[in-house]
Amino acid sequence: MNNIGIIYNARIPEALDLSSAIFHQLNLHDDSWMSPAENLDSLRTRAEQTELVVTVGGDGTILRAVQVTAANEIPVVGVNMGRLGFMTELQVHEALDKLPFYLGGECRVEERNMVQARVIRNGLEETELYHALNDVVVARGAVSRVVTITGSIDDALVTTFRADAVILSTATGSTGYNLAVGGPILDPMSDSLVLKPVAAHMGLTAGLVLDPASKISLALEGYQDAIVSVDGYVDYPLSPGDRVELEQSPFKARFLRANPPSYFFGTLTRRLGFSFRGQ
Repeated sequence: MNNIGIIYNARIPEALDLSSAIFHQLNLHDDSWMSPAENLDSLRTRAEQTELVVTVGGDGTILRAVQVTAANEIPVVGVNMGRLGFMTELQVHEALDKLPFYLGGECRVEERNMVQARVIRNGLEETELYHALNDVVVARGAVSRVVTITGSIDDALVTTFRADAVILSTATGSTGYNLAVGGPILDPMSDSLVLKPVAAHMGLTAGLVLDPASKISLALEGYQDAIVSVDGYVDYPLSPGDRVELEQSPFKARFLRANPPSYFFGTLTRRLGFSFRGQ
């Protein structure tokens, strides 16, 4: 691989230091590059010819990076400097020694499904499509009041939620916000989606595991403004009458993996902060 990108979390000083060390120790090609994760707009053009992206940070850094890598089918290797690291592959202490193995092209490529969101306002589709690896959340805005959201699946009205929020999660995102509010953990290779309300005052309280071909509509009713949040860092304001349409994204996030697929379950409880006797 000649053209390697390194995307790091600029809010962690050590992330820049490690990124610089990786860049120089691996003797990367002149076409390779480094950039903070917060600088997405400038990354889109540079990434078109990139063969591999190394992220240095945590899962949040990966969520930003896939906005660039997924559309260009670029695999990612994540170095974990965060807490959970569900999507990362390497720990800080092993990154410099093990990264050459990933650059050698002998690892398996793991594909993760994403979800696509579009906002419909006044019957017209807004211009931008949003793609999330973890989740899309329709939630109350600055005012601390529940929102009223009518939920439909494949044009069939399911329920009207009065809740703090409604989450549509991918299998990858099932260990995030969805899990924190009592939703199920899915196999990360699953195509399924999870629809889960947060602190529901009315309507369904259980999570729904949906077919990957499902088309979900979340319409904001009543008089309370809200926001739609994409992977926790893109927030778009919603007004009563707006609708968010969600479905499987045509893009997939790609990761290079050296560990077997069972590694996810073998490390699940440790990553969640639990431990059992003998572990």
